[in-house]
Amino acid sequence: MVNEAQSDLNEVSTEPEMVVPKSPKGTKQLIEAALFAFDKPMTVKMLKDSVLSHLKLSSKEIKALLDELTSDYQERGIVLRETAKGFTFITDESLSEPLSRLWQEKSPRYSRALLETLALIAYKQPITRGEIEHLRGVAVSSNIMKTLMEREWVKVVGQKDIAGKPSIYGTTKEFLHYFGLTSLAQLPELTESKLEMALSELEQQ
Repeated sequence: MVNEAQSDLNEVSTEPEMVVPKSPKGTKQLIEAALFAFDKPMTVKMLKDSVLSHLKLSSKEIKALLDELTSDYQERGIVLRETAKGFTFITDESLSEPLSRLWQEKSPRYSRALLETLALIAYKQPITRGEIEHLRGVAVSSNIMKTLMEREWVKVVGQKDIAGKPSIYGTTKEFLHYFGLTSLAQLPELTESKLEMALSELEQQ
């Protein structure tokens, strides 16, 4: 019996149990403060290379802390949002209407033609101006393309290999950031009804 007991003990691993190190106290608060203080969205890499550089945290650890912060702010008037440009604090979308009363100057209103053009570029990219006009059935004015490019929502991504070498257009990271997306994969499936709804929502912004 003693020999059997001793044998069982010998089979028990004597290696120390691996302990996952915890982030230093106050790290989440430091990330929170950095996101508030910086005037642009911050990526995990930006945080790692700047305010967190002395802590030697992995990207996975930093992302976990950002996920915790996102949960912390779920029931508040300010939420933490990840877009294509990084993490940033924004006001809750449900509060946009009453908050708009803080400013007398109204946000720019865009024409239906501009919004339809933007939607076609977003869903059909890469696409030429001629292809946009074919789908819409009307000409696209130079002012529409100029406005979209000035807003940095659209950019030239190349030239089509046909006569005249027309420019090919696509959306930008600024477009994704403005509409709260991390990638084009988050665009809703396009149907006529959903497009109508999306355009109506854009017109109200």
